[in-house]
Amino acid sequence: MSLPHPLRTLLPAAALACAFVPAHAIDLSEAWRAALANDANIRAARAAADARRERLPQSRAQLLPNISASVSRNLNWLHSRQPALGRVLEDSERYTSASDTVQLRQPIFRMALWADYRQAHAIVDEANANLEREHQNLVAKVGGAYLEALLAADQLQLVDAQKAAYRTQLAAAQQRLAGGAGTRTDIDEAQARLDLALAQELELRQALDLARRELQVLVEQPLGELARLDTAAMKLVAPQPDRLDEWTARAEANSPEIRALTAQREAARFEIDKARAGHYPTVDGIVQISRSDSDNPTRIDSQFDNKSVGLQVNIPIYSGGYVQSQIRQANADWLRIGEALEATRRDLGVRIHREFRGVTEGVAKVRALEQAVRSAEQLVKSSRMSFRAGARTLVDVLNAEQQFATAQRDLAQARYVYLVSRVRLNALAGGERSAVLDEINAWLKP
Repeated sequence: MSLPHPLRTLLPAAALACAFVPAHAIDLSEAWRAALANDANIRAARAAADARRERLPQSRAQLLPNISASVSRNLNWLHSRQPALGRVLEDSERYTSASDTVQLRQPIFRMALWADYRQAHAIVDEANANLEREHQNLVAKVGGAYLEALLAADQLQLVDAQKAAYRTQLAAAQQRLAGGAGTRTDIDEAQARLDLALAQELELRQALDLARRELQVLVEQPLGELARLDTAAMKLVAPQPDRLDEWTARAEANSPEIRALTAQREAARFEIDKARAGHYPTVDGIVQISRSDSDNPTRIDSQFDNKSVGLQVNIPIYSGGYVQSQIRQANADWLRIGEALEATRRDLGVRIHREFRGVTEGVAKVRALEQAVRSAEQLVKSSRMSFRAGARTLVDVLNAEQQFATAQRDLAQARYVYLVSRVRLNALAGGERSAVLDEINAWLKP
């Protein structure tokens, strides 16, 4: 049955509309939630943490009773030869044999197993800290990529405004030269500024495309328009508390990176105990029940039931220096992790210092640049008025406009550096994951 003509017309259009669904506009908090759900590195970190957590039940199982059963059924052919009164007697017999055994083994003293159990707790702590570190890294990545994209978009908008102003000046210079009032130098100067702005536009478009691409990889979904920064709503506040040593102490106490290395060092300490256990005996309690039929050729067609309870003691005597080597190796590994922990703690202090200064000095820098933008804007107005009055040249006007654009660009960059420093400072100190992103998101507008 053929479709009515209106439906035949609408169906291809509907299919085309479904194929090209517009990308969803996204703000910073939405980008964080999408990255938390879709980022491949986070999913890999979760799987790695789940795998490491299984270390604890595996280690605990080694301390619990182990029950095993064995069953065997055999078909035997027995051929015997023996001398008797100067001749050899031969006999052949075919019979079946069977055995059933159930054994319970309970470790009583195994130093290595107890050390391994305590080590498993440290390994799980390390896994949880590593997962938390990946979450904090993702906060910094999402915040940095999103704000980098906004910065590139703002700078591109400034360059567009510069291009429009330079084109206007170029057209005016050409008209004055045609009217006999201008100079060729004015045209060349305006053209040079316009060409430079066009080159900057290409560079900024590449930067914007790269920043959006990095963000898209994190959120794993098409990006629409990004919510822009509302400078009127943005609050310039110093870090709380406003003391570097307190932030450093907080970072050392809460940083998932420090916690992971601390747990790793604890696991290495128990590895030393496991190596030393090679010098100690092991004691197991054993309960066994067995039943056998025709278990040897002399007792064919006989059945035995055996129940036994006992202790099994294994005493190491000599291993060729293997245990001593393991102890030395474990000690060296413990020292290595300790030095890595100290190096990380020192590096963390440097990073905290850098981001703390980025926030504190960022507040002063943004305010200073806001005043510089106002002054540069006033200079543009004054230069244009003086140019119309003949007291300034076109080059003076272009210089003023360039200074105004540079101040605007520096102000935008200072704002975003301040915001990124806040995100990184909170992440390094082990703060709540999305708190700073939600705060900044409140300063964005569709």
